[in-house]
Amino acid sequence: MANLKIPVVSQSHEQRSYKTSSISRKLLMAATGLCLIGFIFGHLLGNLQIFMGQDQLNTYAKALKDLGYVTLMIRLIILTIAVLHIYTGIMLYLHNKVSRPVNYKFKNIIQATLTSRTMIWTGLGILLYVVYHLLHFTFITTNPEYANLHDSLGRHDVYSMIVLGFQNYLISTVYIIAMLLLAFHLSHAVSSFFQTMGWNKKELEKKFKYIAYVVSVTIFIGYTSIPVAVLAGLIKLPGGGH
Repeated sequence: MANLKIPVVSQSHEQRSYKTSSISRKLLMAATGLCLIGFIFGHLLGNLQIFMGQDQLNTYAKALKDLGYVTLMIRLIILTIAVLHIYTGIMLYLHNKVSRPVNYKFKNIIQATLTSRTMIWTGLGILLYVVYHLLHFTFITTNPEYANLHDSLGRHDVYSMIVLGFQNYLISTVYIIAMLLLAFHLSHAVSSFFQTMGWNKKELEKKFKYIAYVVSVTIFIGYTSIPVAVLAGLIKLPGGGH
């Protein structure tokens, strides 16, 4: 019997480089995404102190301000991580668009979930809202009158600033929509994290999807509870003012 030679299909240097680059980007996306989720939860815990009253929230806000350069350094680190996450996400999106064969486009759309297909757009929506949110509550650019708010101890009255902001139905609505986009984004991002780390075994798939669901719903309910409570009159200005 003649020896049959099975041709070995080897990858080109460009294909190997592209694959390595893609894996590196996915790992970077996973690492930066995990850091940002940690920040989102930490920020949520700080915000939820509004339910404990004016003094508690303002004490917390002043403690952060008193950290001075430490707070600034943390913000710069978070900003750097966010920029890396956004840049990497855009690069992966563009590379996937270029490398995806046209013949498989319809098949991929059927297999992909709504959250996975809209990741780039939900991410863009979140970015736009974060810019506005910083201008609104952090830099007090959109509402400069907030800078004159002080409590009885002379501290910047972050509590009243948030209440006044969310008493505006338009601002609250935009905030809730932004949190919905964040929840959508995270529901796929958390699942993708496990896949990127190579933990996507069939028997664990449902558990990972459940974790992603719990994370996204928890964040959505936690953040939106504040504007909802303000609009419902459960959180009021000091003295019950409006």
